[in-house]
Amino acid sequence: MTAKAISFSGVRLVLGGSEIYRDVSFDVGEGEFVCLLGPSGCGKSTALRLIGDLLPIQAGAISVGGASPRDAWDQTAFVFQSPRLLPWKTTLENAGFGIEMRKPAVPKAERLARAERELAHVGLGADGHKMPVMLSGGERQRVSIARALALDPRIILMDEPFSALDHTTRARLRRQIVELWQETGKTVLFVTHDIDEALYLADRIVVFSRKPTTVSEVVEVRAPRPRDTEADPALQQLRAHLIEVFERLEGAPDAPEEAEKALAATCN
Repeated sequence: MTAKAISFSGVRLVLGGSEIYRDVSFDVGEGEFVCLLGPSGCGKSTALRLIGDLLPIQAGAISVGGASPRDAWDQTAFVFQSPRLLPWKTTLENAGFGIEMRKPAVPKAERLARAERELAHVGLGADGHKMPVMLSGGERQRVSIARALALDPRIILMDEPFSALDHTTRARLRRQIVELWQETGKTVLFVTHDIDEALYLADRIVVFSRKPTTVSEVVEVRAPRPRDTEADPALQQLRAHLIEVFERLEGAPDAPEEAEKALAATCN
């Protein structure tokens, strides 16, 4: 692996007296596209919160670009399930809002120029004047991606950003995010519960167990891009293996109800 952009080493997380993570260890290399995959409720999104220094760990260590999460906040940008656009701002203003909040000293003209450039990157260069209500769901999500790119982060953290979209829009945005990743060389950590999505996107797939969560295994995806998960025999073989892994994980004993409640509280 190249230099580490993100490193989890023996991480243990306890919330409300219940163990959420137990000895979680994995790395993400510089410029790598890694997917976190696992059963619903296993704490995939929690990893992004830990990277963003939103939760305290009880044991182990997390490194982001060689620094602690607290010191690395300016190296990361988030793309969430919901685009979280401000309805009273234009598409261009929304794309520049991350810069406005994080780097208020950046002059407005420069901020909007960067936002305009990244809107063009995601295919919305002619739509900067539109209000969010005028955009489709896929277009709004592309604005949120442009907003993250405009920050010029070292690492982009994506939390199931396509899960609420229709199949055709998801497929198009998956292609576009791979093209943007190849073009920019950013490090991407992408949370998903969709096996085919992970196989299409990732260099490596980190599979989480049920809670208390550990890393069940790490799967390397060597298929060349662009990928066809339906036609490539190697990807089909990996898919069958991951389905077996999920079936095994789903058959594991249920996590304590208290742990479910504690983790849910962090999402509110």
